[in-house]
Amino acid sequence: QVLLVESGGGLVQPGGSLRLSCVASGLVISQYDMSWYRQAPGKERELVASITNTGERTAYADSVKGRFTISRDNANNVVALQMNSLSSDDTAVYYCNGRHFDCGIIEYWGRGTQVTVFS
Repeated sequence: QVLLVESGGGLVQPGGSLRLSCVASGLVISQYDMSWYRQAPGKERELVASITNTGERTAYADSVKGRFTISRDNANNVVALQMNSLSSDDTAVYYCNGRHFDCGIIEYWGRGTQVTVFS
């Protein structure tokens, strides 16, 4: 079976940092574009960052540019999100997403990890 499992969330002080990880199993991760989404209370899910299947290109939401960095390690089936200079606006459940690079209808989601920025 295919699984995406997020980890690394938690409570962090404003201005602090967290590193989220997503470990994939049951698929060849190099065939998937990977993304991080988040959903805050009372808000719609938004795309935070994405990276192409072999890491050639990355993209970020305007709200996180310069603060967040997405990366991947295909050999170990891992995608990560380094988050710096966190503020309360970053509080959300963060989800890992994989979409097949050639057949985009094939898509998988993790169950999410909570990030709370609070003093």
